[in-house]
Amino acid sequence: MQRRIFEEHQGIEERTQYEGVGEGGDHTLVIDRLCEDAIFDELERVHAAGHEFTAVSEERGTVDFGSGESSLRVVIDPIDGSLNARRTIPLHSVSIAIAEGDSMDDVTLGYVYEFGAGEEFIATLEGDALLDGRPLQVPDGDGLEVIALEATKPERVLKAAEKLQGRAYRIRVPGSIAVALCYVAAGRFDGMITTRNCRSVDAAAGQLVARRAGASLEFAGGGLDDAPLDLSARYDVAAARTPSDLAVLREAQDAIHA
Repeated sequence: MQRRIFEEHQGIEERTQYEGVGEGGDHTLVIDRLCEDAIFDELERVHAAGHEFTAVSEERGTVDFGSGESSLRVVIDPIDGSLNARRTIPLHSVSIAIAEGDSMDDVTLGYVYEFGAGEEFIATLEGDALLDGRPLQVPDGDGLEVIALEATKPERVLKAAEKLQGRAYRIRVPGSIAVALCYVAAGRFDGMITTRNCRSVDAAAGQLVARRAGASLEFAGGGLDDAPLDLSARYDVAAARTPSDLAVLREAQDAIHA
């Protein structure tokens, strides 16, 4: 369904149509709303089949499907990388996580579909991280040859880059936190950091994919149980193949806010 939405809104001008501000605080594109509507249509069908849960979504916010007493959460970013999608850059994703509680530590399933390459990343808490059905495992060994920065205003990039001089070889800027986390899982990036704090909908699915592939993660310098899934929460995210590389990236992340 979302592919059809992108096909029906192909040019930059056509995709640069706004309609208000979403519950996540960003201006809502028409394509954001259409993609979210398509997902909520599916959630309505799941609820009609007898399931109760609470959806946490970038545009609509928190929506109860049922009494609101269920601990089950569905955390949704209909387009992670909206600026890429608006500018027709073919790297953006849909991110959906299922959690049995209120924190990142409670996420039991993560799903990220990257529309540019047409790749599907899936992870479950008790299973492998998968790329198009193939298991993922981060490579062994330290070393930051290629890293990703996200939410990259120039002044933040400069601060991070100064701290990373001589410690990382190349920087990439994908434009989707969910995809960057999945690329760490796939060994394409040795690590990633956000240069400003992000929301649960950006990272909930991708962080599980990275974790199940063996990556090390931190949220705002803390653990997964310190990162709530509600839409009002904000935190920095860092991921790397190894704990020592993660420490290097966290230094760069801290330098941005110094």
